Amino acid sequence: MGDHSVRFQTGGDRGPYSGVDPTPMTQTDLASLIDSRLDRRGFKETHWEGSFFDYLDIVQRRPAILRNAYQRAFDAIMSHGSERYRLFKKDAVRYHFFADPFDHGADAIFGLDFALMQLVDFFRSAAEGYGTDRRILLLHGPVGSSKSTIARLMKKGLEHYSRTDEGALYSFSWLLDEHCGPSAKSHEFACPMHEEPLLLVPKEARADLLARLNEKFVPQFGGGKLRLTGELDPFCRKVFADLMRHYAGDWRQVMSHVKVRRIVLSEKDRVGIGTFQPKDEKNQDSTELTGDINYRKIAQFGSDSDPRAFNFDGELNIANRGVCEFIELLKLDVAFLYDLLGATQEHLIKPKKFAQTHIDEVIIGHTNEPEYRRLQNNEMMEAFRDRTIKIDVPYNIRLDDEVRIYQKDFGPQRVKHIHVAPHTLEVAAMWAVLSRLEEPKKAGLTLLQKMKLYNGRAIPGFTEESIKELKEEAQREGMSGISPRYVQDKISNAMVSRQALEDKSVNPFMIMNELESGLSHHSLITDEDTKKRYKELLAVVKEEYEDIIKAEVQRAISADEDAIRRLCGNYIDNVRAYTQKERVKNKYTGKDEEPDERLMRSIEEKIDIPDSRKDDFRQEIMNYIGALALDGKKFEYNTNARLYRALELKLFEDQRDTIKLKNLVSSVVDDETQKKIDVVKQRLIKQFGYNETSATDVLNYVASIFARGDGKGR
Repeated sequence: MGDHSVRFQTGGDRGPYSGVDPTPMTQTDLASLIDSRLDRRGFKETHWEGSFFDYLDIVQRRPAILRNAYQRAFDAIMSHGSERYRLFKKDAVRYHFFADPFDHGADAIFGLDFALMQLVDFFRSAAEGYGTDRRILLLHGPVGSSKSTIARLMKKGLEHYSRTDEGALYSFSWLLDEHCGPSAKSHEFACPMHEEPLLLVPKEARADLLARLNEKFVPQFGGGKLRLTGELDPFCRKVFADLMRHYAGDWRQVMSHVKVRRIVLSEKDRVGIGTFQPKDEKNQDSTELTGDINYRKIAQFGSDSDPRAFNFDGELNIANRGVCEFIELLKLDVAFLYDLLGATQEHLIKPKKFAQTHIDEVIIGHTNEPEYRRLQNNEMMEAFRDRTIKIDVPYNIRLDDEVRIYQKDFGPQRVKHIHVAPHTLEVAAMWAVLSRLEEPKKAGLTLLQKMKLYNGRAIPGFTEESIKELKEEAQREGMSGISPRYVQDKISNAMVSRQALEDKSVNPFMIMNELESGLSHHSLITDEDTKKRYKELLAVVKEEYEDIIKAEVQRAISADEDAIRRLCGNYIDNVRAYTQKERVKNKYTGKDEEPDERLMRSIEEKIDIPDSRKDDFRQEIMNYIGALALDGKKFEYNTNARLYRALELKLFEDQRDTIKLKNLVSSVVDDETQKKIDVVKQRLIKQFGYNETSATDVLNYVASIFARGDGKGR
């Protein structure tokens, strides 16, 4: 053992356990590194302490400090800003608070802006005192729809906000003797519920105090007035009463025993942030919410009803001034739900053997659909339902937002060792979104086209009004279907599969295989018809993916900019002559000729412009060019997206035979063809994000499609 010890310290090798650091760093260097990351000034600001009268000066300068929990929650959300945009022909607002700016987007929420708008409206109304501050906020939706994430963001956001100057809040401690007596100030006893220091102001003076503060209070993000309601908790009330008797009613003398301190909300420190998770019914105890007797102190104070012998440390106690989250709220025992009735409506809780105690906090619960249906069917819970505001939190129904969920975990910032082929995450997201959509009732519209419309894609024959109608006819869209968690699990499986580790690459087919194979033992999908439908949707996704990669290969083949620019110029010259009833000068013969109808139609047919619509389309192009000219802009071959796509397809058709793409599936390829294929491959890598392996795979697969005659425009 001794030999090993000596070798560890002085061994000649410089391996990880040699004890010899090739770049030695002293203790002072490490200490300096740590010290440079610390914010001493910020620490001092968030740990401010002073007298009660110092605090009065602060409140006089900054009355907003007196805001209640709902006002703080609303201001915390609004302080991060927002942006307005149009979605489904409605005005939508995206609140940056829910992008998780506190933790670099770790809990960012994508695509639930309408649900989050309802949530913010709830807080806006509560901040104004319009009644929603007397309700339980219940987030309701399918599993994995971000209900817990929203609650977690509210907690993280309030913690962060309490550290800022705008979100500063204060509580107080009592300076007493070691037995909580008034004869000395040697020991400090913190207010157990982190209460507002101005609750120490006698009721007779509160109205005038509030009137003075409200004259100066200017809400940053809305209306509302400062309100100071309720009384001290039983412990502070007992101490306050004893001191008032000791000093014969001299309130200023009583305040000399008060030390005001700034507090920072923290779930880990159990300050202003509480979380309650239900257990089995036999182990549930309401004291977990409202505190319990401290039996060790009964002998000291002589009674179990003395507030000094009680721990006010239940979740509702410690969450005072902040927020309390109830995980799976409706799984709580009925006795717990009764406790919540008073906590929401009257802002009162009932600790054992004490009078009702005031609380100031946001109560957020979340639940799933079966539990909520059970609540609706329970006539005994009518009072609870009446005190609940339900906000539906559905799954995403927009493809781009669903893709962003998976990019957060499997994008290039997170996955370094494995190449994720283009469209890999997209096909997974596509399948998930399709499973959540209701079949469209409009004739001629497929489920895939509906998804594209929701995602902002233009579909001929459908307008923004069509999208609005689709949304209105499907009220429960997004409340069922495949959970993002299932998709994330299957992507993870594909990432660590033997094939992925060997190839250092994962592609859409690997993901689709994982998604399909997992359905057979999916714990939440037991209905065979549902499984069959989901497998059919995978076939739809596969077909769409084939169309996507065929289009990409076509673009890579026809990506000769000079050739496409010449083709565009030729087309525009002919269209201009056609619309103005002129002739075109042939560049080779120098003679004036009729516009080349065959050329124009060969391009227009690529984007399904019928012969009956060709005049309208050509006039639209000329009007578009004219409008650009009026704005001082020049028309280029890629300016108009539809025309650009038509030009690409035309060029692809002209060049496809020279590439001999079908030869890829044969074992022998001549050198000339191989060079052209290598050029296409490099374009796929540079322009579309493929690597050598995935580009080769895609070219081979598309070549096999054309070989069997399935390619469009063959």
